[in-house]
Amino acid sequence: MDWFTGLVDIFLHLDKHLGQVIEDYHAWTYLILLVIIFCETGLVVTPFLPGDSLLFAAGTFAAYGKLDPLWLFVILGAAAVAGDTVNYWVGAIVGPRAFSGNLRFLKKEHLDRTHRFFEKYGGKTIILARFVPVVRTFAPFVAGIGAMNYGRFIIYNVVGGLAWVALFIFGGYGLANVHWVRDHFSVIVVVIILISVMPMAIEFLRARRQTA
Repeated sequence: MDWFTGLVDIFLHLDKHLGQVIEDYHAWTYLILLVIIFCETGLVVTPFLPGDSLLFAAGTFAAYGKLDPLWLFVILGAAAVAGDTVNYWVGAIVGPRAFSGNLRFLKKEHLDRTHRFFEKYGGKTIILARFVPVVRTFAPFVAGIGAMNYGRFIIYNVVGGLAWVALFIFGGYGLANVHWVRDHFSVIVVVIILISVMPMAIEFLRARRQTA
């Protein structure tokens, strides 16, 4: 359980950990953030990586002059779009086998939950899923399996990716100098996580009621 405790510590104290990364790696921090955002959106095996809270934390450091907000938006926006694109094509290649239960690294309940999102919201799922952890990682994968053609997908992908990155980076940038936010960063992270998972929790409860 040490890995879980460490993961929780990283989530709750992203400001301290990111600050240390900036001090140690300077301009290379942009590349590190790019890799994390790309993996969180592009690899179906890493939905646990911090997305929303990491973008928010990066925005706060941009406000302190440690990072450039426009470079963050451009680099991480590109990472988000590229991640979903790769995820889409992996889904297209893997195909229906993803739902067979034979691929151990894929949790079928996550795929099923994302598929329900598509049934309810259609193509808008790619945009809406950006703001829902776990579903964000699986939505482009399910789209690639056959829920959407690539022409429509790339439009939703670009709109959703840039909107997601902009909201959290510039949100963090704008709130960075609010003393309460600065002194209670871990509380902000928890609130972001709770708000993000709320749509998924509501969908889960609705599904339970329908099957009850």
